[in-house]
Amino acid sequence: MSEWLYEAGIGEARAALVEDGRIVQAAIELTGTLTVGTVAAGRLVELLPGRQGRVTLAQGGDVLLAPVPKGMTQGAALTILVTREAIPERGRSKLPKAVVAPEDAVHAAGPDLRARIAATGIPVRELLPHQPDDLEAAGWSELLDEAVTGEIGFGAGVLRMTPTPAMTLFDVDGSPPHEPLSIAAARAVAEAILRHGIGGSIGIDFPTLEGKGPRQAVAEALDAALPLPFERTAVNGFGFLQIVRPRPRASIPERLGIDPVGARARALLRQWEREPPGPAPTYRLSGPVYDRLMATPDWRETLERRTGRPLTLERS
Repeated sequence: MSEWLYEAGIGEARAALVEDGRIVQAAIELTGTLTVGTVAAGRLVELLPGRQGRVTLAQGGDVLLAPVPKGMTQGAALTILVTREAIPERGRSKLPKAVVAPEDAVHAAGPDLRARIAATGIPVRELLPHQPDDLEAAGWSELLDEAVTGEIGFGAGVLRMTPTPAMTLFDVDGSPPHEPLSIAAARAVAEAILRHGIGGSIGIDFPTLEGKGPRQAVAEALDAALPLPFERTAVNGFGFLQIVRPRPRASIPERLGIDPVGARARALLRQWEREPPGPAPTYRLSGPVYDRLMATPDWRETLERRTGRPLTLERS
């Protein structure tokens, strides 16, 4: 049986598709995300190379318009349709991408995480803090640990996953013989891509394989395990294969890796929200996490409202 587990958390929403008791797909959506499908009014404030432009939205925030229609000048008012959410990177964040919306488009927010998983047609079960932690039972902490450490075991070996600005890289490590190791690794990479919501360019560094037949067998194992749409190269003589998938939003490793302090703070809020009723404890926190929570009063207020008790924090 397959079902989506969904949590409307504090600062983020979480979802996991669970099959036979384990997570096969997962997503984290931060509160306030400008989601794909949003139609909004804005103004073209800057023309950029490559027929691109920066649009400031009437509701606040900027998007990257690509392409800028011929004849449109700086300062023009327009309505945009978001096609890709913001992608976090170290030192900066790639702006959401947008195109000019159709003339009959109605201004509205795009579907959020809850709406997107409901649209799959698979049953959705919303988890509440006072209920058993079925998300954790399915392997949520293990999923987050994979995303943070990049280490993914698959029986015959280990994958080492590294997000970079250019692509997400998977390095295959294991003992010979290399052909069965690489075939198992191809399946494990496909599962990791789905589990962590990885899109864009993806590189896989397999052990060097001699001969066209073994390299083709590895590529076919990947094709069988990874649903379309995607494009890929063949496995070259050095064991490298590249995949390109749609990238409408950040992956879980990107989301956690770019802001580990925020991720830790939200994880603590999830933990505290699930604590049984009782006297209000005092939580001692590291300086960065304490500062983030103190700088985010709506998170603290939401926790107090949901638990019915005051939140007392101290810097350790």
